[in-house]
Amino acid sequence: MATNSLRNISILTALLLGVGLALVFFYAPLDADQGFIQKIFYLHVPLAIIALAGFIVGGIHAIRHLRTGDPVHDARSYVSIHMSVIFGVAVLITGAIWAKGSWGVWWEWREPTLVSFLIVFLLYATYYPLRYAIPDRERQARYASVFAITAGAFVPLNFMAVRLAESFIHPRTFATANGGLPAKMQLVFWVCMIAFGLLWYTLVRFELTAKRTRGQLSRLRRALDGSPPPAGTGARIAPGAAR
Repeated sequence: MATNSLRNISILTALLLGVGLALVFFYAPLDADQGFIQKIFYLHVPLAIIALAGFIVGGIHAIRHLRTGDPVHDARSYVSIHMSVIFGVAVLITGAIWAKGSWGVWWEWREPTLVSFLIVFLLYATYYPLRYAIPDRERQARYASVFAITAGAFVPLNFMAVRLAESFIHPRTFATANGGLPAKMQLVFWVCMIAFGLLWYTLVRFELTAKRTRGQLSRLRRALDGSPPPAGTGARIAPGAAR
């Protein structure tokens, strides 16, 4: 049942991504100022929004873990953050390409939107060394949850601070009542947003399923060997209690 659901959502994700890319290259009009390079906007901005939303999802699961002690929520928090960090790498790469094509530089330190996202990304990059520096699995999960909640609260605060700042050259996507985009561009943007949101969700489901399967295989192997389970260790092993 779960396998069929994951396969169906994967097919839907692939189809929607294909539709989104087709719209980007064959339907969305060229930007009057930036030309073809502006089309990377349909990848860069949805990736950034989904990555930040994923960090918040990780914080929500961390709250549920601290309230219930259920390792399932710890696993979901970990995987949500893990996938959002991967998306964050894609955001920084596409942003650098866009900056070079539009502004002539790979990075602009005076631009608050760029710098703020880099700060958030680097903050979450410390999640892994913090987590794996703690040998005990239960303490590891608790401390990681506290980190995820604190960092997750920082994300919307950081976003609001950037929106209130005077932008140097970075465009504001939703700067007007009409969304700041022509109708055709808005359509393509929202299709890409949904597609990348589904991609994030699908990859999270895949990783949680893989961790659950590895945990089941490990328990089966120990049962066949007659060996006891590890006593609260496993600092180098990602959470594996997902359901």
